[in-house]
Amino acid sequence: MESQSLLKIMVSAGLGSRRKIAQAIQEGRVEVNGNVVTAFNANIDIKEDRISFDGVQVNLETKQKVYLALNKPAGILSTTNDDRGRKTVMDFVPGNLTGTQMYPVGRLDRNSTGLILLTNDGDLAYHLSHPRFEHEKEYVVTLNQAVDESDLAQLRQGIELEDGMTSTARISVINNNRKYSYSVTIHEGKKHIVRRMFARLGYIVLDLERTRISCIELGNLKPGETRLLNEHEIARLTSC
Repeated sequence: MESQSLLKIMVSAGLGSRRKIAQAIQEGRVEVNGNVVTAFNANIDIKEDRISFDGVQVNLETKQKVYLALNKPAGILSTTNDDRGRKTVMDFVPGNLTGTQMYPVGRLDRNSTGLILLTNDGDLAYHLSHPRFEHEKEYVVTLNQAVDESDLAQLRQGIELEDGMTSTARISVINNNRKYSYSVTIHEGKKHIVRRMFARLGYIVLDLERTRISCIELGNLKPGETRLLNEHEIARLTSC
């Protein structure tokens, strides 16, 4: 008997993130051999049991894992679909990969740009997204004015937001062709965290680009371009 937990099997099948699948199980949308199962850790025999998700049988065959880097343009949603018909990151997945049931790891707000990873590897997505693993994310932030040294010190040490204190951050001035640009490195994933950090001290973020997730760099990808991670990058990502 080759058994795994229900949650792990469904995530590995590329049906969504751990959070999405856990919620679906809890809502009674998953059946095993015709019976609703709401326990995440229910043991499933891969060869014998049959799983249905929203009435559709799940294919339990092992799927090739895919890891794709995208430079998200401004105005694009970091989700798999949108009920208002707006463009999402999935619109940039190459045609030969559209059947792999990938989903974005982490999010960027609609007006932000830069690196997003898309994958059908649920375990890796969980590892990169969960706060306790503290994977770094690096951004280039352009502001409406220079940041005072005292404010930089506060940002580096952590500041109080409506949902609690931020963790320490690395912030430095960038000498580029834009005024008031800063490199910001954090390991938190709270919603709009970078914009809110600066807004708390009275600064306006004019442009926000993510340039790194953990050990993966945006590199020379142009907006809207994608590339598959190479074996070396995948090995580093799954071990760091």
